[in-house]
Amino acid sequence: MNTPFTAIVYHSGYGHTEVLAQAVERGAAKAGKTALIKISPEGKITDAEWETLNAADAIIFGAPTYMGSASGPFKMFADASSGAWFKGAWKDKIAGGFTNSYSLSGDKLATLQQMSILAAQHGMLWVSTGLPAAQKKDADHNRDENDLNRLGRFLGVMAQSENAGPEITPPQGDQKTGEHYGERIATFAGKLKAA
Repeated sequence: MNTPFTAIVYHSGYGHTEVLAQAVERGAAKAGKTALIKISPEGKITDAEWETLNAADAIIFGAPTYMGSASGPFKMFADASSGAWFKGAWKDKIAGGFTNSYSLSGDKLATLQQMSILAAQHGMLWVSTGLPAAQKKDADHNRDENDLNRLGRFLGVMAQSENAGPEITPPQGDQKTGEHYGERIATFAGKLKAA
């Protein structure tokens, strides 16, 4: 059976990144099986969750951007992945990443770069968003919050959340971008698995 299995492993401090993780999972589920793994505030996941990551065809990393890089709990998880690295458990898996912060930029690119370097150290194959940047909608150069890739990012998904609850923000466009990305990664994983 060539159905791909995609694991989304993420940390979320206030629930906004979790909303994005759920969107990514919805997209990945369109192309195969999924698992959603939440990193604890102490940077831990269970032994069974480590085994789930080892069994996955694709792993999508997610974390909020705090102070210009991935959140501390995500970094502790990344450091703990050295056990998988030592065994080559994630080598040749498809990889991707997403992040979220309050500001439009907030150095989110640094977080995605951290994730892509983590994937590279594991010998994984990173997938971009494959989306063009959203274009201006009117003479004032306004963009719609519902646009795919409204922030114009390519390495992975970047979302922006206002200072409000996760039931309100990030906006639908960022969530739809996450959903697109999850499906894209799972589709690549399926193609690689079938090859």
